[in-house]
Amino acid sequence: MATMRSVSIALWCKIKDYLRAHAVPSKDEQKKYHHDFALTTSFHGVHNLVNNGNSGVKSTIRKIAWVSVVTVFIIVAFWQVCMRFINFYSWPTTTSVTVQYVENIEFPSVSFCNLNRFQTKAVNNLSIAFFMWNVVSAVLLSTSIDAEENHLQEVIDFLQRNQNFSIKEFTRNYGFYLNKSTLLKCSYFGVPCYAEDFEHIFTEYGNCYTFNHDEGSLNKKASTPGSGLSVLFDIKQSEFTDEPSLGYVDAGITFVIHSANIRPKFDGQGVYSPVGMHGHVSIQHLKVFASWILIQEHPWGECNPYLNLEYHEVYSTYGCLQECKSRFIKNECGCVPFLLPGIGKECDLQQLYNCVSTALYRIEKFNICTVGTYNSTCPVPCEETDYPATISYSTFPSEKAAEYLSTKLGKNTTYMRNNLVYIDIKYQELNYKITTQQKALSASVLLSDIGGQLGLFCGASMITIIEIMEYIITNLYWICIFLILKAPNVPLWTFNQSRYRREIQEC
Repeated sequence: MATMRSVSIALWCKIKDYLRAHAVPSKDEQKKYHHDFALTTSFHGVHNLVNNGNSGVKSTIRKIAWVSVVTVFIIVAFWQVCMRFINFYSWPTTTSVTVQYVENIEFPSVSFCNLNRFQTKAVNNLSIAFFMWNVVSAVLLSTSIDAEENHLQEVIDFLQRNQNFSIKEFTRNYGFYLNKSTLLKCSYFGVPCYAEDFEHIFTEYGNCYTFNHDEGSLNKKASTPGSGLSVLFDIKQSEFTDEPSLGYVDAGITFVIHSANIRPKFDGQGVYSPVGMHGHVSIQHLKVFASWILIQEHPWGECNPYLNLEYHEVYSTYGCLQECKSRFIKNECGCVPFLLPGIGKECDLQQLYNCVSTALYRIEKFNICTVGTYNSTCPVPCEETDYPATISYSTFPSEKAAEYLSTKLGKNTTYMRNNLVYIDIKYQELNYKITTQQKALSASVLLSDIGGQLGLFCGASMITIIEIMEYIITNLYWICIFLILKAPNVPLWTFNQSRYRREIQEC
C-alpha cells in the first residue's frame, strides 16, 4: 500500500512539473488573446466590445451600447433556435390532396349480403338458429354471447343428438345462397356475369358473396364514367327467419365496396339498399394511394410500417383485430371460431358459449386488442385504400316496368316490390384522389432554419461556432492548469502518516 502511495505522489509531482513548464500565460498575454479574438472572430458585433485604443466617455458609452446589442441578439437567437427544436420535436406533419386524372381506373371488389341470415326451409328449430346468429356475430363484433339457461339447455340437447354438428357447414348450407333464383341479373361493363363469378365468404351476416374478388380475375378497368356493375337480387322474404323482437326488422341487401386484397368490414361501413328500390351508387377512388391515404410513421404519425399480418396479404386495422382475437381465443379455448382467420380446430357451440364468450369479455375489459395509436395492438395502416360512395334511390319497378318484368321474370308486381333489390355501382369520375401525409420539418430544413436564425441575429456560421468552441476550450484549459498548480495548497489525499503529507507539500 505504501509503495502505491509513493508511486502516485511521484506521478503527481511529474504532472505539476510539466504544467509549470507550460504555465498559464500572463494576464497581459491572456488579455491580448481575448482582444485578438474579439477583433478576428466572424461573430458579428464582438469587435465593437473592445476599445480599439480609444478612451473616454464616448468610448465607454459605445462599448456599453454594443454589449447591450450583442447580448440582446444572442438571447433572441438562442430563443429562436430553442423554438425551432421544440417545433421539430413536436413532429409536425402536413397533408396534401392531389387529384390525378387517368384514362382508365381499376374497379373495386364489392361484397353483398342478405339482411336475413338463415332460410326457414332448412331450420327445424328457429330458436337454435337465432342463438347461432348471436354466437356468429359476437365473434366479429366483440359483443357478449347471451342466452337464457333453458335456451342453452335446448342447444345442448340438440348437440347431443347431432355429435358432428358444424356451425360453419350449417351456415354455408342453410344461409343466404346465390344462384339463378336469387341473382336475377348481373352485368359488368355491359357483359353478363353469373353467380359463379362471385366468391363465397363468411361475415357477421352469414353467407356473403364478393364480386371481382381477385385482382387477376375480372378487374376490368373503367374507361368512361357511368359504367360499372349492375345487379338485381331476389332476397326471398318468405324464407326470412330473423326475429323482429330481437331488432331484425329490415329487408334488403347490404354491401361493402373495398380493395380486392382486403376483407370487407360491414360494421360501420356497410351500405344498405332496401327492397322495391333501385340504388344508384356513385363511387370515388381515394389514394391515401382509389382513395389511398399515405400516413407518416411514428413519431410524425401513428402507423407502424413494419407490421405484417399472418393471414392477410395487406395490413389493415380490421384484419389485425381479427388476427389478434383469433390468437387470444385459440390460446384460451384451444379452437378457432370459423369467422376468424387461423389454423386449428373449429369451435363448436359449447366452446363458443362456455369459453369464447369469456375470452371476448376479457379482450374488451382488459383492452387486449386495441386500435389507433402507434403503441396499440393494431395501429392505423400507413397506406389505405378507400372507395367513398354516394347512394341515391328510385322506386323499382315502375308501373310500366312491372308489366314488362312480370312477364320476363314470372313474378307479380307485389312480389317484386317486396323482394327485388336493384343496385348500380359506377364511378363518378375517372380520377384518383391522393391524400398524402408528409413531414413538415426534416433534419436538413431544421439545420437550415437554425443557420438562418444565427446568421440573421449574430452573423454566425459553423465556422463561427468552431471559433467560439476553440476560445472556450482554451480558457477552460488555462483554468484547469491554474487549479492543478494551486492544488498543493489543498490536501488532496488524507493519510494517517504525516510522512506522506510532507511529501505532497514538498513536491
